[in-house]
Amino acid sequence: MWRFSPQAIRQARREGKSSFPWEEPDPNAENFTIRGPAGNLNLRAIQPDHKSPRGVFMHIHGGGWMLGASDLQDERLKQMVNDTGLTCVSVDYRLVPEAPYPAACDGCEAAAVWLANEGHTKFNTDFLAIGGDSAGGHLTANALLRLRNKHQLTPFSAAIFMAGAFDMGGTPSTRNFHTKPVLTTRDMDKFNEAFLQNNEDFKDPDVSPLYADLSGMPPAHFSVGTRDALLDDSIFMANKWVQSQADTELDIYPGGCHVFQYFPDLAQSKESRKKMSEFLNRLIG
Repeated sequence: MWRFSPQAIRQARREGKSSFPWEEPDPNAENFTIRGPAGNLNLRAIQPDHKSPRGVFMHIHGGGWMLGASDLQDERLKQMVNDTGLTCVSVDYRLVPEAPYPAACDGCEAAAVWLANEGHTKFNTDFLAIGGDSAGGHLTANALLRLRNKHQLTPFSAAIFMAGAFDMGGTPSTRNFHTKPVLTTRDMDKFNEAFLQNNEDFKDPDVSPLYADLSGMPPAHFSVGTRDALLDDSIFMANKWVQSQADTELDIYPGGCHVFQYFPDLAQSKESRKKMSEFLNRLIG
């Protein structure tokens, strides 16, 4: 991948030329904008069919802070919508290397604050959940911490983390995963370099949520496979999360690659998605 520009990789992914299955865009999805930290911020909402939502799930996509977009996982998000009755709102945050840290964090923070203040008016529901995969897991934790620390807000009642990245200095599995599938130590080094531009303190909680005070965080579900460079990130973060929030789940899948949930026909993918929806349904109820 690193022989090509980020722009070329993004276009290839949009054309379905990726190791991950291409997903059909939802024709009924609504794209809208809110005011962001650097102009308009694009959001994409997928609604339940023919019924009022039971709540809103704010989704933050992965891709090493460099790849991905709000409209590239509509099928997965629509399944969650169908399984939970939640409206899913995905965030188009700014990508690296064009917009390095803290641009993505700022955008996701703005979206979370908007949902906390305006979500009820637009979607006619008060229940809020949040979640993301890989870099999106990092941005999910960052948004929750910024809402608590900067805005004195704790509006989210649930969090979902799929193979999140929580320590930019590198956990043991991140430092020692040199063979694929999907994500290697070299990949993480390249993504981190583009994200942080080699200018940040890895132990700053705004950079590495693993070092943050996690008091006041919502119930959380962590999901990861054992063939994932970010395995230790999930294990370490879940272990720390449960010390402040007893309602914490850690779901580990033997042999699962990085974000194996992207592959819908895998038995483990179906099981993991089912458990995430069950977790959300329990908290909505």
